[in-house]
Amino acid sequence: MFLLYNQLMNSLLKIFFPSPIYAQEDWKSSCYQIDSNGDKIANIKGFECIFANVAQVIVYFAGIVFFIMFLKGGFEYLTSGGDPKKTAKATSTLTTSIIGLVGVIISFIIIKFIGTFTGVNVTDFIIPS
Repeated sequence: MFLLYNQLMNSLLKIFFPSPIYAQEDWKSSCYQIDSNGDKIANIKGFECIFANVAQVIVYFAGIVFFIMFLKGGFEYLTSGGDPKKTAKATSTLTTSIIGLVGVIISFIIIKFIGTFTGVNVTDFIIPS
């Protein structure tokens, strides 16, 4: 549980205090084309970078939603005061948040399994040139 909490806190820190390595400027040289003046020109390969950034944000967002739902359910459970309806609602919130986290993890494992089984790296979005 501590490891999960540590990973969630690291994700939150990365979102609110990004380090320079996440800057888009020098992400990949395939995201742009360099013309004769040395200027960077956007091309269709830029969608690779956009897809990678969106996928990263979705994973962080899923972690944040789980964390918030888990805290909300825990707070509701602590403040239920023994009321069966409130306790059932809090338990439902906790269960739903854990099912959501497990769903995200299982979907990632399935994607990795498909990649291993077929030999195609399905986690990399690459537009053929």
